[in-house]
Amino acid sequence: MDGKRMKIFITGIAGFIGYHTALKYKSMGYEVEGVDNFNSYYDTGLKHTRANLLREKEIAVHDLDIHLQPVGLQVVMGVVEPDLVIHLAAYAGVRHSMDNPMDYINTNIVGSQNVIDACEVLSIPDVIYASTSCVMHGNPLPWNESEKLNPALSPYGYTKACNEQQFAISKIPNAVGLRFFTVYGPYGRPDMALFDFTRAILNGETITIFNNGDMKRDFTYIDDVVSAIYTVSDNMTPRDLYCVGNGKQSDLMDFVREIETNCGVGIANIAFAPKHPADAKKTWSDTSKLKKLGWKPTVDMAEGVKKFHEWYVNFYTEGKSK
Repeated sequence: MDGKRMKIFITGIAGFIGYHTALKYKSMGYEVEGVDNFNSYYDTGLKHTRANLLREKEIAVHDLDIHLQPVGLQVVMGVVEPDLVIHLAAYAGVRHSMDNPMDYINTNIVGSQNVIDACEVLSIPDVIYASTSCVMHGNPLPWNESEKLNPALSPYGYTKACNEQQFAISKIPNAVGLRFFTVYGPYGRPDMALFDFTRAILNGETITIFNNGDMKRDFTYIDDVVSAIYTVSDNMTPRDLYCVGNGKQSDLMDFVREIETNCGVGIANIAFAPKHPADAKKTWSDTSKLKKLGWKPTVDMAEGVKKFHEWYVNFYTEGKSK
């Protein structure tokens, strides 16, 4: 364990990535605490389940909105006195953002500025914040950290591009952004393809596949994402960006075939649809910069889908939790 850094504060701690990140740092002996507003974008029961599991590990989870409660945020952070803030709180989902842009502006832009302000007032030296591969669309593949930022395809995309600018001009000594590529795994977001397709296939329902299935994604397993966050936290620099992906493309239909295989109920009922305006047709990460820090992905798409399916069946089908 890095003896120089002992206290970790995570925004969005009851979210998908926040939950796994909190468990990682706690397992390494760090003091971990965080905030979440438990918004209703997706099943709040899943968020509260994550929070309760964290509390069982003696990780404090505060119900607090970074957009609406900036003073409260500063007070909580001031009590914790963290050495590192990991800012993961955000409205995610490109398609949902098309019809709900203000939710994204309020949380992702205003909320992030409140986090920045608190870090500056409290003289917190190190911050890692979440960005997304969305900000790099329109550039030649694979995408790396030096890509120009083209006009966004969705409000989610432009709020994340704005976050990079907010942190770049902040007074935080070390503020490092991570551009995540299609993160998936146990306790994931129900609105994402793996979760949604698994649920639908097991229930005999039809799944909708956009762009008639002609899409490629760089699917990144949650354990590899958490490992990347941990690696970067041991290599903080004043202003930096890293792409966090598996470094491989997978055809969307191959992804669906893996889900079908694990569900074991035959071929899925598929409704093909035109390309959604918020979707990039292809993503692919160049992770060479992050690999120079000693990080590398360890879980490929097929193994990751299998791990997710095992969790899903245990969590839902066998009645472990609802």
